[in-house]
Amino acid sequence: MNVFVIGIGHIGGSMAIDIKAAFNEAKVYGIDKNEEHLDKSLSLGVIDEKSTYSSLSEADVVIIAIPVDVTVAELPKVLDEVNEHCLVFDVSSTKEQLCKVVSKHKNRRNYLATHPIAGTEFSGPEAAIANLFRDKTNIICEVEKTAFKLQEKAMNIFNRLGMRIRYMDPESHDKHIAYVSHLSHISSFMLGKTVIEKEKNERDIFDMAGSGFASTVRLAKSSPAMWAPIFEQNKENVIESLEEYIANLTQFKELMEHNDFSKIFQEMKETNYIKSILKGIA
Repeated sequence: MNVFVIGIGHIGGSMAIDIKAAFNEAKVYGIDKNEEHLDKSLSLGVIDEKSTYSSLSEADVVIIAIPVDVTVAELPKVLDEVNEHCLVFDVSSTKEQLCKVVSKHKNRRNYLATHPIAGTEFSGPEAAIANLFRDKTNIICEVEKTAFKLQEKAMNIFNRLGMRIRYMDPESHDKHIAYVSHLSHISSFMLGKTVIEKEKNERDIFDMAGSGFASTVRLAKSSPAMWAPIFEQNKENVIESLEEYIANLTQFKELMEHNDFSKIFQEMKETNYIKSILKGIA
């Protein structure tokens, strides 16, 4: 099985590692505009060979793991090159624009729109790790538009990697993910910004930061090159989620100003219900 991974970073590299472990016959080819990423991936054994678009006609599977704005531009080009038996899927955090851009493509049936809910704040091929996707949810959109044989091929890969599957339309995916993922990253980035601006002494931040701050601001270490395009692609849903979040922050501030700490206690107590929703998530 010839697997071509476009974008050998944290997600693409981790996918390559797991596929090589799950399929003995898999040979992984890496495509990346960053030559250093390709060299590092080769030295780490993440990929077997470097490659280019000119060889995509030989692919059985193509995985696109690059920033979503670039994926929107590159996905049609990839579909132009593949053979009729090749599965193409992406791992982008937004789906609506991607599905629209290839809706009329002659090879639309080769494409499966997927979003594995997995990853860390680290980037680059050095951040690629085994078993990143095990027990993680993989959201699939517009499955009915993918050829059935290629759906089967995809499910075989996802099952061997240990992923749970959920189906959703692209619009609903982007709306929900704005709240449960994109808003979290914005909150983390802005908390980090606030602390950096307020606490000018870096040593004070290091010495006084507890585990709560570290875990809350962890996502602020994520790659801006990946996240800025995500916010742009999902602009309307992200703005809607921000408006609701800001309204809650404003209400909390007003309760503080009015010394209504009994209400603050009640708000926090009711929000503790999130523990039961997220039970079992590390």
